[in-house]
Amino acid sequence: MGFKGFFKKVLSGIFKSKKEIKLGFYGPPNAGKTSLANRICKDFTGEEIGSVSKVPHETREVQFKEKVEIKYKGKSMTFKIVDTPGIATKIDYEEFLRYRMKKGDAKKRAKEATQGVIDAIKWLDDMDSVVVVLDATENPYNQVNITIIGNLAARKIPVLIIANKIDLRKADIKKIEAAFPEYKTIGISAKNGENLDEFYEEIFKLVKRI
Repeated sequence: MGFKGFFKKVLSGIFKSKKEIKLGFYGPPNAGKTSLANRICKDFTGEEIGSVSKVPHETREVQFKEKVEIKYKGKSMTFKIVDTPGIATKIDYEEFLRYRMKKGDAKKRAKEATQGVIDAIKWLDDMDSVVVVLDATENPYNQVNITIIGNLAARKIPVLIIANKIDLRKADIKKIEAAFPEYKTIGISAKNGENLDEFYEEIFKLVKRI
């Protein structure tokens, strides 16, 4: 094999072994980011990525699972799933006292959650695409969500918005669509696995824009 043939073979190998697509899950606390990331990882690797709780800021560190191969309608893509702490503009330890947490534990959790928000924003620079998970029962037009979307827009990162908890009576996808009309919004229930087919279809469309 000549040099040209060898060079062509090496280049071919590089392109065939394209890096994993880094897919970040962002959103406010308790929107269902980890629940959705868990369901995806469980479906395609058999393992969950993290624990969930009704107490805000259960996820206080960026956690990820590599080589998650998602298969949908005969197509296959490999992802690095990155689950991030809930973004909040203010984290007060008194918030956790409502959940019968001791004062010392509440202060520790608030400190860790604050650091988690900082780390989550830093990780944005490493993302190929992002899923923003919002609670479909809450008003989407608030400072936290605007901050998240603004950071993504500034970095020109492809975004898919998820309106989670559509199994609940108060869920209103149209409010989220109206708040962020420039982005595709999909309604799902991460808890019940509802409408995940449409979610996977949109994820494959999203990464084509990278």
